Amino acid sequence: MQSVLDNVFWHALSGAHRRYSAGTQEARRYARGFSPIIAFPDVHNPNFDALAAYCEAGEHFYCDGWAGAAPTNWSIEAETTMFRMVWQAPMPATDEAADAVPLGAEHAAQAMELALLTNPGPFGPRTIELGDYFGYFEGPRLIAMAGERSQAENFREISGVCTHPDFQGRGLARRLMSKLLRRQLQRGETPFLHVKRENTSARHLYQRMGFGEYCESVVRVVSPSP
Repeated sequence: MQSVLDNVFWHALSGAHRRYSAGTQEARRYARGFSPIIAFPDVHNPNFDALAAYCEAGEHFYCDGWAGAAPTNWSIEAETTMFRMVWQAPMPATDEAADAVPLGAEHAAQAMELALLTNPGPFGPRTIELGDYFGYFEGPRLIAMAGERSQAENFREISGVCTHPDFQGRGLARRLMSKLLRRQLQRGETPFLHVKRENTSARHLYQRMGFGEYCESVVRVVSPSP
């Protein structure tokens, strides 16, 4: 039985997040400024030509689930696999991040700076508009954050999980995730997330927290040619 999780970004971009996207019924992308992700209704036969009017040379996009040859006028810049993990445990008993700061548009530059430093995945200056984001600060500096990205039916993604290298090992990201998990579960949503295969420490942490592996899929960074 197929699930929206099998092609979750397409279901997000053509569904709950359509207002944040651009494209056609054959291909869509998050609008400029949001997370640079593209998706197709059929990942085995993606219509890259349908994206031509919505992309510019020099942009870089993440594409999930597609493993074919590079299409004309596009290049594959990086490739790995990632695990899609779904929450399988009871709701966390308490909000461990009651002192976390809600992040808004006024924090966009700080969130982008932290994302560029730590590389938690595709992130843009407007990504924090896609859902709830929370963070911890050391003075004026954002040192840890976590938030929500894609939404497909009742599945809600936890994303942008990162901690400044100078403040790792304090459990800040885990506490922020626990907060998000409680909020999503209280709304009747099913949390899910993505983690690259090479990030074994994060994957093991997510497993201990209560996430189970749903699938492993190819993820590529692609770019339209000049």
